[in-house]
Amino acid sequence: MHAERIEGKWIADFVEVFQLCKVKPGEVAAILSETQSRPLLADLAELALTQLGLEVFHVRLPSPRIQEAVPLRSTGTSLAIKGLEPVIQALSNSQFIVDCTVEGLLHSVERNALLSKGARIMMISNEHPEILERVKPSVETHRKSMIGGQLITAASTMRVTSEAGTDLTVDLSNVQGRGSAGIADQPGSFGYWPAGLCICYPSNGSVNGTIVLDRGDLNLTFKRYLESPVIFHFENDFITHIEGNGLDAELIRSYYANWQEREAYAISHVGWGMAKGARWDSMIMYDKRDTNGTEQRAFAGNFLFSTGANPAAGRFTSCHFDYPMRNCTISLDGNVVVEKGVLQGELA
Repeated sequence: MHAERIEGKWIADFVEVFQLCKVKPGEVAAILSETQSRPLLADLAELALTQLGLEVFHVRLPSPRIQEAVPLRSTGTSLAIKGLEPVIQALSNSQFIVDCTVEGLLHSVERNALLSKGARIMMISNEHPEILERVKPSVETHRKSMIGGQLITAASTMRVTSEAGTDLTVDLSNVQGRGSAGIADQPGSFGYWPAGLCICYPSNGSVNGTIVLDRGDLNLTFKRYLESPVIFHFENDFITHIEGNGLDAELIRSYYANWQEREAYAISHVGWGMAKGARWDSMIMYDKRDTNGTEQRAFAGNFLFSTGANPAAGRFTSCHFDYPMRNCTISLDGNVVVEKGVLQGELA
């Protein structure tokens, strides 16, 4: 696609985003990457942080050996640290960590240890910088995302429907909602770019019903727009059956079948997108190596559901799918927050 070279405009974008994270001159910042990381992202982070007056150091780790029979993509779970205590100590003793690993630290087992001393983590998704340029965090989106997270926490039930046939119910009892637009400005906070989501991790046995992925919905693990319907039947959090006669359903069934553990078929998180600058259709413009699909997770009004690891339910697996869906209606205790893919009320 485009050349991967340092552009002054991208340094300015990184400066702007780091300023939203309230970095200060004299703070110590660590840039974490691995041998298969996109070098340009680490370079842009370094130039922006030094321009802002921070003391910067790099931690670059070997990318780990593949441990599955199939490629892993879009997991949000970097395995590069491998629990190495010297690495964890070096990172956690800094005030600001820029995560440039291939898959990111969002779901990594070391995340809590890295945040335990008050460091903030800003995860830069493995995207061509042009995507980051178009979809930057904003204070307003962050504010509205936080409201959405609070609405999830206060509700007892989420229901998701669509004209394509989706009808899913999520019991939200004792579930903590989260809202973020990619700003890590508080001690121990975690941000990611691109961003703009309101999500939660349902507890055990709380998700039931049917999800119908329609044409134009997305499978971000495959970085693919669906061209034929795929139907998931959920009982007590787990997919019991995947229907569909097209290639999309065949590919999905085949990939899931690599895992023997039942957790691969379980719900991970559910929620909706909040980023008005993100576009559902932009992925078609990029080669697969130039995008991680993170923009599509966040486009405003999408219903995002994922399968795989769910720490709130004590389920762990390396199989992870993100499915952003268009044209869904989402209600919390009967109050519509997204209507046919359009944000409603104070979230709009």
